[in-house]
Amino acid sequence: MKKLLVLLAVCSLGMAVNAQHLGTEYRLKKVVTVPGRQGVAADKDHFYISDTRGIYVYDRNWNLVNKRTDKEGLFNNPDVKNGGANHFGDIDVYDGKIYTGNEYFNLGRGQNISIDIYDAKTLKYIESIPWKPESGQVEVSGLAVDRERGLVWLSDWVDSRYVYAYSLETKQYYTKVQCRPEPYWCQGIFVVDGTMLLAADDGESTYHISDNVYKMDITGAPYTGLVDGTEPVKDTPWSVKTDKDGKVVKRTGKIAGGAMGGKVELLREMTDFRRCGEIEGLCIDPVTDDLMVLNNRGTQIILGMSQGPFVGEGYTGEIHELYIYEKIK
Repeated sequence: MKKLLVLLAVCSLGMAVNAQHLGTEYRLKKVVTVPGRQGVAADKDHFYISDTRGIYVYDRNWNLVNKRTDKEGLFNNPDVKNGGANHFGDIDVYDGKIYTGNEYFNLGRGQNISIDIYDAKTLKYIESIPWKPESGQVEVSGLAVDRERGLVWLSDWVDSRYVYAYSLETKQYYTKVQCRPEPYWCQGIFVVDGTMLLAADDGESTYHISDNVYKMDITGAPYTGLVDGTEPVKDTPWSVKTDKDGKVVKRTGKIAGGAMGGKVELLREMTDFRRCGEIEGLCIDPVTDDLMVLNNRGTQIILGMSQGPFVGEGYTGEIHELYIYEKIK
């Protein structure tokens, strides 16, 4: 009898650890104040919080067990370090490694993008997957590992029309998916059950208008890669460069080989945040199946950067909070 009970307990634990399935309805369970303002990830043993320039590790009782910042050599990918880096976005953890999107970000533009991978135990840099600007991506606000297909997906806050995928096996650009309609100012993503969750900073904190979490089916996204071709040179993400005669300037070389259209649907309007602010990263806890969403409140945000607190409301600085939702169905 005792052996049977032990076996059932082990099986239940295994089922819990491998939960990580998407629900259709969630209810707020609790709110945890955290030191980072960017992203969240979870595995069976720990929670991971990313700040703009740091990573914090907690046990499952929310005790801080490790941390590392840029002052402690976190941005030590030589390519990124030499070109300048000042920004982590949303993160993910998979197979003992933390995946991050790294860049130099200033007033709504990202430069020197890199997919940096760290050891989840030591927080030491391991390697990078090279970013391909020919894909069309101009910023990296977050990433998510597609565990079923062996891909890592990247979101773009500046131009959220597309999400971009790279192969974990080949470490090369794989494809992109067009988000239709576009959840603009996408901050974080997560992939589960062939579906991508997208946290969009498309509300307005000044007017107390809520941000949203969306979902998009990405199953069947084919490999398209980069191919030889010709395309217009962009002056900005939304306009093309012209010569002195007013003709469109073009370039010949590697370009994105194609894309798939994805249907974006609202999963949840985040009306239960303590104050509308800047939604950030999200994930699903593999142990409990809880939906975890990070939000910042208390400061005005212009082009992705804080402009100071809402003094009239009593704020003296920005507050970072992780909202944890239990799956109802």
